[in-house]
Amino acid sequence: MRHRLAAELLGTFWLTFGGCGSAVLAAAFPSLGIGFAGVALAFGLTVLTMAYAVGPISGAHFNPAVTIGLWAGGRVSGGSVVPYIVAQVAGAILAAAVLYLIASGKPGFAVGGFAANGYGDLSPGKFGLVSCLVMEVVATFFFLLVIMGSTAPGAPGGFAPLAIGLALTLIHLVSIPVTNTSVNPARSTGPALFAGGAYVGQLWLFWLAPIAGAILGGLVARWLGDAAASGDRPRVATAPTPPAAR
Repeated sequence: MRHRLAAELLGTFWLTFGGCGSAVLAAAFPSLGIGFAGVALAFGLTVLTMAYAVGPISGAHFNPAVTIGLWAGGRVSGGSVVPYIVAQVAGAILAAAVLYLIASGKPGFAVGGFAANGYGDLSPGKFGLVSCLVMEVVATFFFLLVIMGSTAPGAPGGFAPLAIGLALTLIHLVSIPVTNTSVNPARSTGPALFAGGAYVGQLWLFWLAPIAGAILGGLVARWLGDAAASGDRPRVATAPTPPAAR
């Protein structure tokens, strides 16, 4: 278990450091041209790279909502859920601390939002609570569908990290203006602790909504998988096999 927890801690550290770091450090300089599209890509790349690096050890969750969603989908035992979440949150907080240490070395540094998530006045686009709630639930729901579908027994081998990383990139492209994109309570917790104040006060939403979406996604993916396993799928007509190939 300790190797799996170490993998989850390191993976979540890399996700938070790379993803939030691209926003706090690189996107703060418009001349670099990274923009929010670059931040979205950075988040996707963190998951893709660490899924290949430590996925065989821990399953590469890096996200409490994913762990809970996979448990709801029947992929993870209940005994792993709490230890995984503790490791993930610890990794995110450590990454945020390292980012703060680096960022504070710049003259005139101000913490500001520090890549934290928020709604209302703390939303990048000033979206309200309901909009942010729906966005986080829907985005995490589909994230779980992609994760469970791409790692199912019948899925093409070795390509799951690509699908998952690209899905996370797409989620960020859509939702950064709304919530600054969470879909991950650990990623939200680390930066919020350093942004402080109202960001910590709004953190509840970025635990509740991703977990709710992940549970729904895990249950639906499990139902779809059960249907596929039982043969409850459309029959696809195929051309007759040529005599020479029989």
